[in-house]
Parts: sequence; C-alpha cells; structure tokens
Amino acid sequence: MSAFAYVLAVFILATAVTTALFRDVLSAIIVFGAYSLGMAILYTFLLAPDVAMTEAAIGAGVTTILLLLTIARTSRPTTDRLVEQIDVPAVAVVGAFVIVLATLVLPEMYAVGDPTAPVWSNEAVTQHYIEEAYEQTGVHNAVTAVLAAYRGFDTFGEAVVVFAAGVSTLLVLKREVFA
Repeated sequence: MSAFAYVLAVFILATAVTTALFRDVLSAIIVFGAYSLGMAILYTFLLAPDVAMTEAAIGAGVTTILLLLTIARTSRPTTDRLVEQIDVPAVAVVGAFVIVLATLVLPEMYAVGDPTAPVWSNEAVTQHYIEEAYEQTGVHNAVTAVLAAYRGFDTFGEAVVVFAAGVSTLLVLKREVFA
C-alpha cells in the first residue's frame, strides 16, 4: 500500500474514534461526516467508484443532513466535558486487536494496479469480460456492461438505496420550517 493509503487509514481511524468519544452531538455529527468522506476517498483510491459514490451520497451527504436536522428539531443537552471518559482497559484490548489486524492483513494486501493481483492473474476471466461484454450485453463500455448487466442486481440495489435516501431527505426538508 502507498503512503497515501496509510495516511487515509489513520485519518479514518482517528475520525471513527473521535466520533465515538465526543459528548457533544453536533461535534460528533461533523466528525462522522468527515469519516464518511474519508471512506468515500478510500473506496475511490481502491478503484471502487460505485461504492465511493454511494458512501459520499448516503454517508457524508444524506446521513449528515438528517442527523443535523434531527438535532435542530430537538434540544441539545449542555455538557461540561467535550469528550467521554476513556475506558483504558477497553482501549488497550481494541488497540491490540487493531494492531494485530494491521500487522497481519495490511502487508498481505495487493497494491492498487498490481499485475500479480488475483483479478489480473486470471487472464481468462478478464479476457472473457473484455471480449464478450458487448456481444452478451449490447453495451460498448466493458465497465458499464459489468456494472449494469453482470452485477445488475447489486447496482440496482445501490440505486434503490440512493433513491430512497434522496426521497427521504426531500420529505424531511419539505416539512422543515426555516425561520
């Protein structure tokens, strides 16, 4: 993995922990939005633009807006402390688990675009999609053919989730009265 991916992973972990530790709801929502945006950037870096767009639209966009509207309609409790008190034994156990996973899993991951990665090493499958995509689907672009035809139910499910979130947001915003 590149240095950018490691920095992005640290950013994502830091925002996740910060979201869990903030007592102030508004601060937690804002940091959660940054977490979702970091995840969308990570998915883009890992060459999964469909997942990245869904994460950006739902996680960083719609969820953040709905949470902000929710706290706008409710009372915001005042707190003396900005962050939760940390349970040191729990942090030690979770930290050890994350370190073990990071040392075992991250070195085994293939670099983005690595020609020895399993998806590239099986040339018969790759060539099948490249050569047969138009004939089997009628779509000129192989990526679009894979997303629309071969993974059609998955893509349709993602589209339904994005559509439902958009409709829900519009319904909430229509009922919202701004002074």
